[in-house]
Amino acid sequence: MYQPEPHTQLTPDIGTDSAIIMGDPARVDTIAKLFDDGKPWAYNREYKSFLGTYRGKRILAMSTGIGAPSAGIGVEELCSVGVKKVIRVGSAGAMQTDIALGQLVIAEGIVRDDGLSKKYVPEIYPAVPSYRLLALAHQYAPDACYGIVRSHDGFYVDDNAEVERYWHDKGIAADDMESGILMVIGRLRGMETLSILNNVVPYQGDLAEGVNSLVESKDLVAKGEQASLRAALDILSDPSLKED
Repeated sequence: MYQPEPHTQLTPDIGTDSAIIMGDPARVDTIAKLFDDGKPWAYNREYKSFLGTYRGKRILAMSTGIGAPSAGIGVEELCSVGVKKVIRVGSAGAMQTDIALGQLVIAEGIVRDDGLSKKYVPEIYPAVPSYRLLALAHQYAPDACYGIVRSHDGFYVDDNAEVERYWHDKGIAADDMESGILMVIGRLRGMETLSILNNVVPYQGDLAEGVNSLVESKDLVAKGEQASLRAALDILSDPSLKED
């Protein structure tokens, strides 16, 4: 009998090496509908988990809440129960004007602008995804934007607009809050990681040409969410990835 992890309530009884994490607990309910079968596992604090099967592959889906501290706890506890492959599926804000609402942004590397990852290793340590998972992403999501993502700690700092302009000028594709800590902890713990993000905010709030109403905008974002979830499931269930 295993003692559950203190925050996620996970145990090795989940019986899988693969997990998809997301910030919003409601997104766990969304991905649960895509599984061939499954069952709820636990719901404690911000950590809601569901265990299911997709194309014969057993996969755990779990929410982590907002930001690096809660995501970091989730990733550490996933590692403790034997998970070796983790894909984050979440939301991002575009940092370039040519990234459309609902378009996927897949991180090739991360600007570590969060606080927690610096507690693990200095800023010169890179936050990069697994080559194997990234290669499969190109196969299953060929139309995504591939580039560098900035992970940060908050939206309401006084100089946020100035900071975003700075990173826009450096060619950063998008902003999120959890990918950096995922990739840092993943490398340190011997886990393969990837981040697939759905653009929910145009750069500087300018709506992309052709988006003429709020309803249409919501539809594009919803389609992007579905595409990101499907891509993550397709990658983790690919026959080339076998459990160690």
